[in-house]
Amino acid sequence: MEGASNGGMLYHEVQESKLCAVHCVNTVLQGPFFSEFDLAALASDLDLRERQMMMQGGSLSGAFLSEESHNVSLDGDFSIQVLEKALEVWDLQVIPFDSPVAGTAQIDPELENGFICHLHDHWFCIRKVSGEWYNFDSLYAAPLHLSKFYLSAYLDTLKGSGWSIFLVRGNFPKECPISAAEASNGYGQWLSPEDADRITKSCNSTQPPSQRMNLNQHQSDPFLSYGEAGMNPEMEDEDLKAAIAASLMDFSPAVSNSEAATPAAAAPKDENQNNRDKVEQE
Repeated sequence: MEGASNGGMLYHEVQESKLCAVHCVNTVLQGPFFSEFDLAALASDLDLRERQMMMQGGSLSGAFLSEESHNVSLDGDFSIQVLEKALEVWDLQVIPFDSPVAGTAQIDPELENGFICHLHDHWFCIRKVSGEWYNFDSLYAAPLHLSKFYLSAYLDTLKGSGWSIFLVRGNFPKECPISAAEASNGYGQWLSPEDADRITKSCNSTQPPSQRMNLNQHQSDPFLSYGEAGMNPEMEDEDLKAAIAASLMDFSPAVSNSEAATPAAAAPKDENQNNRDKVEQE
């Protein structure tokens, strides 16, 4: 079992613009290790290497001759290759969940330490900290505790709903080497498990539905609608998956809309409507 990290505290980042890839990497590492500028530098390096390889192979196409990056979009979304490179800095390996190498994780995911999930330009991580599992989705106000009982079914349901899942293996940092002053990025926070649970319950119970934070707008997690305490431990696996699937049903439009804004300016109202129409058609 993994030992206590960062004194038992949980590091969580709340969504800022379209920086979910940054939030995902940092919550995997449990600390503000990377900024958007760090990931942008990695993306630029990857673009350069890809162009060099294409030139050496004599197959450089017009797409690679253009200045457009293939590893970061203009609105700040990063490719899985960038996340892989960032985590490689800390000797962590990113493995597709459906690959043969991840066979044991498919059977007993609770024995692992972290997963990365991706759908519709949104990234988030599921991470084991001090022996307990948490969903560190940046659209949540606080990390959401996951029991080992639900973890496997939850991953199965995400996969069935179109999410790409990656296993993260290696020697995870035990302590964040960055001081509190250096770590101030405006959207990261350290929380005790008790504080995280308190924030989650507060967001679910004290605010009217129309004003709740992204915690309830983002329907990726079954436990917002189906609390662990209220469910029967003897529930059949199919019933559990059906319950989780119900809570995932409307996720895609919610994620796309919540990440539509960019740091420069909000898109015009008509353009936002067009984006929503495109997402619904997909």
